[in-house]
Amino acid sequence: MIEEVPSGVLVVDKDSGMTSHDLVAITRRQLNFKKIGHCGTLDPMATGVMMLVIGKATKLQDRLMSEDKVYDGSLKLGETTGSQDKESDIEEVREVPAYSDVEIKEGFEHFVGDFEQIPPMVSAIKKNGVPLYKLARQGKTVERKPRAVRVMDYQIHRVGLPEVDFTVHCTKGFYVRTYAHDIGQQLGCGAHLIALRRTRSGKFDLSRAIKTEDLKVASRQEIIDKMIKLDEIAEMLS
Repeated sequence: MIEEVPSGVLVVDKDSGMTSHDLVAITRRQLNFKKIGHCGTLDPMATGVMMLVIGKATKLQDRLMSEDKVYDGSLKLGETTGSQDKESDIEEVREVPAYSDVEIKEGFEHFVGDFEQIPPMVSAIKKNGVPLYKLARQGKTVERKPRAVRVMDYQIHRVGLPEVDFTVHCTKGFYVRTYAHDIGQQLGCGAHLIALRRTRSGKFDLSRAIKTEDLKVASRQEIIDKMIKLDEIAEMLS
């Protein structure tokens, strides 16, 4: 018999190498409860904030997914890949000039405010009903329509060529891997994303998160105690 659990949101600090579906499966097993979904995927290489909606909170899924996000990332200049991140083979290598901090900043400044991104082939967007990532696995590349996105703010934390560490505050549907790729193209030497960590989604951040390793061994009650309940979520969204 599947026992009911209080409805709410569980914020998980996702480990690298796991999918969003992996976290849902772990939580379903630990809670012995099936009505659990997630609020937007994170690539397997990425870590950080993953919001799981439990019970009646699944009705808030679309609302929670629509909130803006904050990511910490690192890009590597001079190398481009098919997936725009380190998860696929390097396709092109170019020399990285001795860019000044000002020149790096100019590359980032080109992508502030409202602009368009072309989704990567390894995205879940569908073409004729087929997810792009499935076509990419078949070695196919298809035309993708640009999507309107917005960067509200960014910070460059470290320039240690060929690597650059940054934070970006962006709207939903934003591809940080494409952001890294496009900055590399703007600078003229290419780039790909080598690290990604989501630190905030809407008003949910890592301060309320349970680590993946703790989730795997947590008792049912420990997970329930960690959840953000519906009344508090209502206040956060008001």
